[in-house]
Amino acid sequence: MDTTILVLIGLAVAFVFLLILILFGGMLVNVGGQQVGIRERKYFGKSLPEGRVVAMPGEIGIQAQVLQPGLKVQIPFLYSVTKDDMIVIADDEVGLVESIDGVPLEPGRIFARRVSNHDSYQDAEGFLRNGGQKGPQMDILGPGKYRINTYLFRVVTASAVVISQNQVGIVNARDGQPIVPGRLLSHKVDGHQAYQDGEAFVGGGGQRGPQIEVMLPGRYRINTDLFNVEIQPATVVMANQVGLVTAKDGDPLPSAELVAMSVPNHADFQDSSAFLSQGGQRGPQFDLLKPGTYYINPLMFDVKLDNVAIVERGEVAVLVSNVGKEPADIAPEERLAGKERYVVPAGFRGIQAEVAGPGVYYLNRWAYIAYIIPTTNLTIDWAEEGMVPNEDEGSPSIRRVQLFNPLAVISRDGFEMRVSVKVVIRVRPDQAPLMVAKIGSIENLIDHVVHPMIDSSFRNQASSSEAMAFMQDRADEQAKAEARARVELEKYHVECVSVLISQIILPQELMEIHTRRVIAAQQQAMLVEQQKAEEKRIDTENTRAKANKQPELVAAQIAVQIAEQEKQQTILSAEGRARAIELEGAAEGQKILAIGQATAEAYDKQVDAVGQMNLAGIEVTKSIAMAGLKITPDILIGGSGGSGSDGTSNIFSAFIAQMMASNNGRLPEASSNGGTNANGGGQPPQT
Repeated sequence: MDTTILVLIGLAVAFVFLLILILFGGMLVNVGGQQVGIRERKYFGKSLPEGRVVAMPGEIGIQAQVLQPGLKVQIPFLYSVTKDDMIVIADDEVGLVESIDGVPLEPGRIFARRVSNHDSYQDAEGFLRNGGQKGPQMDILGPGKYRINTYLFRVVTASAVVISQNQVGIVNARDGQPIVPGRLLSHKVDGHQAYQDGEAFVGGGGQRGPQIEVMLPGRYRINTDLFNVEIQPATVVMANQVGLVTAKDGDPLPSAELVAMSVPNHADFQDSSAFLSQGGQRGPQFDLLKPGTYYINPLMFDVKLDNVAIVERGEVAVLVSNVGKEPADIAPEERLAGKERYVVPAGFRGIQAEVAGPGVYYLNRWAYIAYIIPTTNLTIDWAEEGMVPNEDEGSPSIRRVQLFNPLAVISRDGFEMRVSVKVVIRVRPDQAPLMVAKIGSIENLIDHVVHPMIDSSFRNQASSSEAMAFMQDRADEQAKAEARARVELEKYHVECVSVLISQIILPQELMEIHTRRVIAAQQQAMLVEQQKAEEKRIDTENTRAKANKQPELVAAQIAVQIAEQEKQQTILSAEGRARAIELEGAAEGQKILAIGQATAEAYDKQVDAVGQMNLAGIEVTKSIAMAGLKITPDILIGGSGGSGSDGTSNIFSAFIAQMMASNNGRLPEASSNGGTNANGGGQPPQT
């Protein structure tokens, strides 16, 4: 009885001791479904080889192989087990693995080369047995759960590389061969699946540093320790834009060239490797990008956006080519007759003879410089600001291009005048290249030709004219300025449409003098007009008076006509009578002339016989006797001592002298008809 009890007690003690060993001695280990068990062998085994940190079977140390989920029996005190969580990689993540044990890396290598049969690093013994290397691993873990020895492999999760639409991934490799000297980017390597297969990249001869290939939009599981991916915007060329491309790598650009030659098959600069293999040159490119989205490597190409060239209605574009053959190479038969030297046909460097008309052009401004030349009328004003509209209203074919201050000129008599001038010019489309070759641009034409010419022209004209005369002869001054401008502008292949003087401002004191003079002249003219008005009023009053007296005037006119008729009748009658008397007098005259001549002859003979004085006395005595005059006094008193005959004689002599004096020195002629002359007056006729 006592023996049985003792046995039972001994069994119970043994069971308890065994239970204690199981529970507290680590003989039984339960690994959960989301766990791994990492064992460490503490005793009774081989030592680790030099440089090793993880033990293979039979070696003392942390064992490479892990315990799978479940209840495991371990020899107590020989092994210790540490449980750790499984490695979980999400869908948008990758696992980056680094081994703390394995074969050392080759010199120059940063990442361990790929080894097989390690089941994504879950078979640690297989990894080490197959020559796995310590350090960062090339391969990555994709999304999923992994039972990995976390003592041997350190796993860090990283986000997958996601490149959205209109983005591009720029890759920089941390491992591989060195880049060829002289190149900026590594060469292209095939088979790496957009850098998701690092082993294929390195094994295929991939070079470390910036990569020539880019990553397009998408999701990529990349070893971000091996490849650094920088996401940048894709190149987007909007509507009405062009992309001007500059290559940062390639063959050297010839020294005489400004723009690189065009090469084919580079997919609008999206295939950098093809660009280089075709002999692409570094520098500004001739080819350009039209509107669209381009996945271009910005490490290889720099893209500058520029606006398209728009030639509006009423304009042409003169192109200056920076590419092409030299003008000296133009064959004689290709030379443009009558053109400027640098105006060349298509395909040659220089000013193109053909202009571009209205439209939209995708123009490479590095290869071609476009000068937009208006072909409509251009107005240049010399006027005060605010006095001229920005654009000539109502005439879209005329526009103002520049405004200068009014011209300040000095007249010959020393007065300063301000002259506002408007000049209208035009460049014909066929003359636009020649104008550009001569002066460069419309701005140069205005600043260096038109403005100095107009200023000089009006200064010269004003200096030869007085201020008031200059203003009064405005039309002539304008015509002279226009004639000169037309001749000068023809030298630059520009047509002068017109030169117009808008305003002439004279000094205030001169204007006041002129105003007073004009007012005085107007007043004088007004007085003259008033005088003319008064004279007109007088004429009116005369006309009115004549109209009022018209009946009397008619009666008077009739009376005058009657009197005129009577006058004519009287004149005619008198003329008839006068004619008759004239004829009668002529006959009587002939008679008297005959009698007179006979009497004269007799008288001359009497004078000869008795003397003139005696004969005169005789005749006087006859006349007195015939007239019955008493000339002898009744009492004759004589003088003392003298005879009476002497006194009588003296008296008689005096009487005779008086008679002769009254008859112009002649004695009265004796009448043959008893004292009556031919006129019937009773006086003797004169001889």
